[in-house]
Amino acid sequence: MNMNDTIAAISTTLGVGAISIIRVSGNDSIKIVNNMFKGKNLETVETHTIHYGHIIDQDEIIDEVLVSVMKAPKTFTAEDVVEINCHGGISTTNKVLELVLNNGARLAEPGEFTKRAFLNGRIDLTQAESVMDLINSKNESKRKVAIKGLNGYVSNIIRNLRQEILELLASIEVNIDYPEYEDAEVMTNEKVKPKVIKIKEKLKKIINESENGKILTNGIKTIIIGKPNVGKSSILNRLLDEEKAIVTDIEGTTRDTVEGNISINGVSLNIIDTAGIRETEDIVEKIGVEKSLNLIPEADLVILVLNNNEKLSEEDKMILDACRDKKTIVVINKNDLERKIDITEISYENIIYTNTIDLNGIDSLKEKIVELFNLNELEQQDYTYLSNARQISLAKEAYQILEEVEKGIQDEVPVDMIEIDIKRAWEKLGEIIGETYTEELIDQLFSQFCLGK
Repeated sequence: MNMNDTIAAISTTLGVGAISIIRVSGNDSIKIVNNMFKGKNLETVETHTIHYGHIIDQDEIIDEVLVSVMKAPKTFTAEDVVEINCHGGISTTNKVLELVLNNGARLAEPGEFTKRAFLNGRIDLTQAESVMDLINSKNESKRKVAIKGLNGYVSNIIRNLRQEILELLASIEVNIDYPEYEDAEVMTNEKVKPKVIKIKEKLKKIINESENGKILTNGIKTIIIGKPNVGKSSILNRLLDEEKAIVTDIEGTTRDTVEGNISINGVSLNIIDTAGIRETEDIVEKIGVEKSLNLIPEADLVILVLNNNEKLSEEDKMILDACRDKKTIVVINKNDLERKIDITEISYENIIYTNTIDLNGIDSLKEKIVELFNLNELEQQDYTYLSNARQISLAKEAYQILEEVEKGIQDEVPVDMIEIDIKRAWEKLGEIIGETYTEELIDQLFSQFCLGK
């Protein structure tokens, strides 16, 4: 990728519609579009103006358009940007893009406009990630999280924390480099310790709120698991309010995973109904069972379904054991039938009783999900937190380093050694906003963006 290239792409969904927008960014963007535009001379117009005219290919009129001209640096990419507003339609839009490319532009890579905005200092990494979050937001909570990130609120939280660490580092370094400097406070381990604890507590609060915030942003990846014919598919259908899964009395009906999505208190539950777990010689069903077990480590929530009308089987006990380390709700289904299950054999905290016959038979499950993930409280938060796994992981690494610093102070490690670890924490927080980064990270991150953004 060459940052000196002028790039172009279709920035709207390709298809039939009123308008399509082709975005062009780079040093030659105005010149390139001007070569194919019949109207005002775009190279002489004022910045941030829009102009009526036609896109032409030699003497042929291709489309009637409005062209926006925005000159650097006050643009999304901090480069000269031209946007061609043409009539929506696959043929017309592709023809205009083809002309832009023939006149000297290069087709943009996915996310390359946002990548340039980051590399040119227009936005930081958390803001760049918030752009994609905003595009992908499927509920109001997710939109609020994304817009806070895009507007720099999240970046400011991290920058303020880094500034506190920087001031602490500066105080330590003055003592080390200029011990004779009388006006400087002598920074001993005992004086460093309360400052480290204060920073650590602030970071912990950010991490805790962000863990909750990730639920709002990404939803709760939920799997429904259990042995055959305990009512997993019926529970999925009742949750979704539609007959998405086939329900029969025959064991092994669900051979593969069935997926659906619902919203509870503004939070998405991305639900997967899995194949029933049992010993089986059926090859297709066996693959489904293996897939079910493999999904457990990836889930945010496991809904483990047992039959109220049956004693615990060996398969039930195997599933209970497999879910031991996950956030799990044990659903004792078919509570309209005689109880034969022995609850004392289930050492799980979150146990509820349901059935899919009564109108409100599934409400206790929804209520338990709200309680388990504090969904009522999440809705009242201010939506300012780290919004994805990369950011939260780096914050946790920084927190772990500060824990090591605190232990080092207790073990009377020399303050100049303590300083090295404090600086490591500062650098980790810098990775969140992109103050430090690797080319591989940037390439991987922006490759997930849509073309034209």
